[in-house]
Amino acid sequence: MKFDAVLIAGPTASGKSAAALSLAEEIGGVIVNADSMQVYRELRILTARPSDADMARVPHALYGHMSVQERYSAGRYQRDVSDALNVAREAGCIPIFTGGTGLYFGALTEGLAEIPPIPSDVREAAREKFVRDGADTFYEALALRDAKSAAQILPTDTQRLLRAYEVFEATGRTLSDWQRDSTMPVLDGMRLARFVLDPPRALLHERIAVRFARMMEQGAPDEAQSIRGLNPSLPAAKILGLRELGALADGEITEEQAVDRAVIATRQYAKRQLTWFRNRMADWHWIKEAELGNIIAEISAGTQ
Repeated sequence: MKFDAVLIAGPTASGKSAAALSLAEEIGGVIVNADSMQVYRELRILTARPSDADMARVPHALYGHMSVQERYSAGRYQRDVSDALNVAREAGCIPIFTGGTGLYFGALTEGLAEIPPIPSDVREAAREKFVRDGADTFYEALALRDAKSAAQILPTDTQRLLRAYEVFEATGRTLSDWQRDSTMPVLDGMRLARFVLDPPRALLHERIAVRFARMMEQGAPDEAQSIRGLNPSLPAAKILGLRELGALADGEITEEQAVDRAVIATRQYAKRQLTWFRNRMADWHWIKEAELGNIIAEISAGTQ
């Protein structure tokens, strides 16, 4: 094995978990979570967390170890994943990091800027300004505050625009300044095999629909009901499907409407993930659906 660690990123429902599981069995690896929603223990179905059967086949780390009531952050992930890496090394296992959260992969390969938490009033003010002024005017306002970050963000990338604006408003320092002072990457100095799974769009959309239908059969409505009243500002409140199933439970929409809306929201999220990966992981090895069967051979041969 010519690599110290393997990273498998990809949008939701792209087949990351299955690929990581097959690879782990082949090379004696441990699968380490890199998905910000699969850390929550109460929502296994809606987050598509690996099943008990899959987790029994190979060691898994950082899955379902947090409560939805906790504010889990990329900084906390960086500390937790460092511990998981040490455990894997002591056990003589190759760590296989897999998930869809770009920021977590950033912590692994680039390091993190230790930015203080953004106050809720600053965050709300930024969003209100974005809605009130429109994307173009908001982009210009950001450029006046942080020209370097603005030059690196697409005007259509709402999430990153808001983040850069919020950071300046809350700290008085530009996001680019904070990033310059970022922490060391968790995997610094290690030989890495880095992959992004990128199935054809039609296939990805079909998988998303099939998976959510299966979630409904497995009890997703009951799972969502079990955490009703969750503070909407908590990270776990952003789990896909929660809002739609809440509206279903309140009788505001039908089950068919809830499923349709959740599937659309998930497809939109997958599109945002891919945009992030293309912007930040262009030099990773991108795997098309037809090539998935070759991933084990490529990694084992050390050709990536």
